[in-house]
This record gives sequence, C-alpha cells and structure tokens, in this order.
Amino acid sequence: MFKNIKDSQVTITELMLPAHSNFSGKIHGGYILNLMDQIAFACASKHSRHYCVTASVNRVDFLNPIEVGELVTLKASVNYTGRTSMVIGVRVEAENIQTGKKKHCNSSYFTMVAKDENGKNVHVPGIILDSEQSIRRFSRSITRQEQAKDRTSAFKATEFKMEDYLEVLKKHNAKVLL
Repeated sequence: MFKNIKDSQVTITELMLPAHSNFSGKIHGGYILNLMDQIAFACASKHSRHYCVTASVNRVDFLNPIEVGELVTLKASVNYTGRTSMVIGVRVEAENIQTGKKKHCNSSYFTMVAKDENGKNVHVPGIILDSEQSIRRFSRSITRQEQAKDRTSAFKATEFKMEDYLEVLKKHNAKVLL
C-alpha cells in the first residue's frame, strides 16, 4: 500500500508565551524540541495509522531565536518510508505578529517507528513520490542513513585507531595526557 505525502502532512501554530522562555528571555530550545517531537508523532501516526515512537532525531540546529509573543508554525511531512519506520521532516518558522516578518528557526528529521497494540514494530505504507522535491527528500534520507552507518562503525571501540586522530586533536581545545 502507498499513500500520498500530502495526506499525512500536519501543521500546527502556537503563540509563544513567557512561560516558554529561558533565562535570556528567548523561547527555550527544549520547548521547541518537545513541539517538534509532538508534530513528528502526529504526522507518522497519521501516515501509519499506528502509535509511533521516536527512534532518533537527526541534527537540530537553532538558526534564529524565537521571541515571546511570536507565532511559531511547525510543519511535518513524511520524507521517507522504510519497512516499519518513517523519516519525518519538521520545519519551524516564527512570525512577528506586529510586522508579519517570518524567519526559519530550524529544521530536523525524526525517525519514527510504528508499533502495534503489543509494542511490536508494524509495516508502514510507502509514500508516493510525485515531485522532484519528494524524490530529493527521499534520496537525502537514504544518503543520511548510509552516512550514519559509516560514522557509527568508524568509531566502534574495536575499530577505532587512536593514532589516526592524535595530530588532529592538537588543532583543538583539548590536551592529551597519556
């Protein structure tokens, strides 16, 4: 079974309140991460029609601070489908209500796994790739997965060669005492 990407897309908008701010008066990154996880869950569950759990989050860069009083809009879309998992792309934008100016605050990729009522992984529907953008996003997810496998294996304790990194470490803010 295959589903159209647009049928699972989710958008939420929320007003940022003082209770969401950190000590510097900006919206707390943890609060935004919580919202991102919620919308990724909603999108994945809508696509799979099952309860979903977060398996991983691929890189979250906070590009612009979010101010109290701004409207934050989160958009989620299925970028990739595996056998039991999905990669959900999440985009966060903030809008100044008074000026109407919008800014991209961050984007991230959540890998979500569909579960049945007993907590076992279940198959998810595939997605229909009907645009160059959808093919690009799907392909980027495949590449990201391959790069993650390479990173993981290169630094396994059994594979790691310290000698290969000692020169590199000299260029960084660290002191090696062996």
